[in-house]
Amino acid sequence: MRYTQYLLPTLKETPGDAEVVSHQLMLRAGMIRKVAAGIYDYLPLGLRVIRKVESIIREEMNRAGAIEVLMPAVNPAELWEQSGRWQQYGKELLRFKDRKETAFCIGPTHEEVVTEIVRGTVRSYRQLPLNLYQIQTKFRDEIRPRFGLMRGREFIMKDAYSFDLDDAGADISYEKMYQAYRRIFTRCGLKFRAVEADTGNIGGSFSHEFMVLADSGEDAIVSCNSCEYAANVEKAEIRVTDAESAAPTASLTLISTPDCKTIDEVSSFLKVDPAATVKTLIVQTESGETLAVLLRGDRELNLIKLCRLLGCDDIELAADEVVQRVTGAPSGFAGPVGLQLRLLADREVASLSDFVVGANAVDAHYTGANCGRDFQVEQFADLREAEAGDACPRCTGHLEIWRGIEVGHVFKLGTKYSQAMGATVLDNQGQERTPVMGCYGIGVGRTAAAAIEQNHDANGIIWPMPLAPFQLIITMLNPKDQSVAEASEKLYAELVALGVEVLLDDRDERPGSKFKDAELLGIPLRVTVGARGLKEQNFELQDRRSGETSPLSVKGAAVSLQQMIGDALQVKG
Repeated sequence: MRYTQYLLPTLKETPGDAEVVSHQLMLRAGMIRKVAAGIYDYLPLGLRVIRKVESIIREEMNRAGAIEVLMPAVNPAELWEQSGRWQQYGKELLRFKDRKETAFCIGPTHEEVVTEIVRGTVRSYRQLPLNLYQIQTKFRDEIRPRFGLMRGREFIMKDAYSFDLDDAGADISYEKMYQAYRRIFTRCGLKFRAVEADTGNIGGSFSHEFMVLADSGEDAIVSCNSCEYAANVEKAEIRVTDAESAAPTASLTLISTPDCKTIDEVSSFLKVDPAATVKTLIVQTESGETLAVLLRGDRELNLIKLCRLLGCDDIELAADEVVQRVTGAPSGFAGPVGLQLRLLADREVASLSDFVVGANAVDAHYTGANCGRDFQVEQFADLREAEAGDACPRCTGHLEIWRGIEVGHVFKLGTKYSQAMGATVLDNQGQERTPVMGCYGIGVGRTAAAAIEQNHDANGIIWPMPLAPFQLIITMLNPKDQSVAEASEKLYAELVALGVEVLLDDRDERPGSKFKDAELLGIPLRVTVGARGLKEQNFELQDRRSGETSPLSVKGAAVSLQQMIGDALQVKG
């Protein structure tokens, strides 16, 4: 492709509304263009990257035995009503009516439609297992779209859905997709972790998120420094030693703590370590129940773990007026002694003794508090957020904290949709069975954006070779110099003949401007053709990632470059 004949509207300045690196660089590199909030054009360079991601996905999905289909973006409300999600999904579901006043939505995901396909076409267990996938545009009416392709309203997604006769078969299908995803992101040249995750609004019993590691990631994840255990911080388990608390040595003593409400203020005033305090959090469930949760003072409550323990969908910290009513004191002084509420506690609290707690009175705390003697805990459980240095729940290693960008998610759905929508097959005994489902999604545009978040420098993008829009750029220093133009054209033609994806910068621009654009675009290899080098029968080769330059003999240059690119593409999942 010739630069002068290509639509590549690069920008020198960063647009003011672009907050994250990928959004900034995709706009500056002429990859995308904003049409409306959260909705973008994919310009030629951006579309080439999207197609690279899609190609890798298709190859690995087909390799895993999935079958490609294409389902409609417009879904009838009837199907969503059958699953029960028409009212449940919320305002992110874009609903509308056609001229006949029939209700529809733009599909944000396609569990209903794919279940309807199977319900109408699959009759026998002999047709299972079945995995159907598509790569298609979705729409979710995000309340605050931002970060370019990272959190748009319209986006390209690969979604797959597996159907099996039983749970054992569903486990096999899940594992196939899990391994396919590992191969996909490995082949994309990305550093990632597959982490255990909460199933969220999709539902189901088990899931993994695939996180590209990047400092700008919205999600905190933990991974072990010794084994492959990794989890979203909301899901991360914590191994607690079985050490019992020491016997009480102090009596329960009421202490005045004027103007001390926070753990830091109390521990500083009493000259104790925050780890020697226990905070009492008053929470309320969606049903209105109020209860208290105890954690070591330097720990944070994990609300998702608490929801899972209580079997509820939502829980939140109680408002100040509720705290005042149930404890008799303002927020900041709650404590377990004499508190007439259900008491739950993080397992770590069971190993503590002689600790500091609130006294349910203004400017007052107790020292020398002990579980069992001074108050009774109804249940101990893993209720806190994981932190760096915590013991791994799977081995003797320790957890590390990373930032991650979610690019893929695999779920075990069970029969949530197949049962609700009446999808059945006959087993080998002629009995009707409800298929067990799984669903598996990858954000295609988000994967491209995450690759930039992980691979960039101050000058621009640094594409991994498998995702690069072009594998090589030829920078023609002076198109008006006949020898330079002829050598550039000859190399370009040879590379194209060898199947190399090459961009020929044939613009009549200053060399410095061309170099800056090449760095911004992030094309992995740059070959500079100049009169000085040609006198010595050399081109200059630069590696975008390392910045290293080296002479490249004009003779056999095309074959040498083809080999370099081939070696760089040998990233197998």
